[in-house]
Amino acid sequence: MDLERLLQRDRLILGAGLAALALLAWIYTYGLVGGAWPSLMAMPQRHGWTASDLILTVIMWAVMMTAMMTPSVSPAILLLAGVERRRGAAHPALHAGFALGGYLLVWGAISVIAALAQWGLHDAALLDGPMGRLSPRLAGLVLIGIGVYQWTPVKALCLTRCRSPVETLGHFWRPGASGALWLGLRHGLYCLGCCWALMILLYVTGVMNLIWVALLSILVLAEKLLAQGLRLGRVAGIAIACWGLLLLSGYGL
Repeated sequence: MDLERLLQRDRLILGAGLAALALLAWIYTYGLVGGAWPSLMAMPQRHGWTASDLILTVIMWAVMMTAMMTPSVSPAILLLAGVERRRGAAHPALHAGFALGGYLLVWGAISVIAALAQWGLHDAALLDGPMGRLSPRLAGLVLIGIGVYQWTPVKALCLTRCRSPVETLGHFWRPGASGALWLGLRHGLYCLGCCWALMILLYVTGVMNLIWVALLSILVLAEKLLAQGLRLGRVAGIAIACWGLLLLSGYGL
């Protein structure tokens, strides 16, 4: 089989796998909200959290992050597979899988931190409503902080790296499975620097508010793929900061 056919086959298999992963994560997340499997629902309760509540909340965040971030990392994973194939790697799809694993490890670690933060906010009585939203005044301050971050040089640098997986490969590619894992970790860290503030928005809208989860997923994807992605993110930052000012002025969510 010639190289071009191998590349096409790799893209088809990996593309289908990435799409299936994102779809399954979205189905799981939708099922949590819809009560399809209430035993897995890990939402804030009136009582103090147990260890089981924390574990289920970590799982909830991890699956939700997988649903949100898999589409935006797919171009980088497909590019890596193509590079590995052209270099004669025996198993380029396996190396791409290691890179995806490294990327998701970053967001898995963030899921633990997010769940612990949600636990702490719940115990401090700073979450309102069944969706676990921040109290309005605190939410206003958080929104202003998110809006400001969208304009920072750190955000711009990380978004630039996320938008250019070719540059990431050029700087951090190493041969073998361990090199692919390292590459995924590095790309994940840049993606984290780009998107962490937007994820905090979920504490304002409700952690399991599917409409906002979907909107944030679209915004993250648009920032990374559209030609004016950086400008779009800054416009979104202005809108988010204005929302925060409205909340501080006494308007409800």
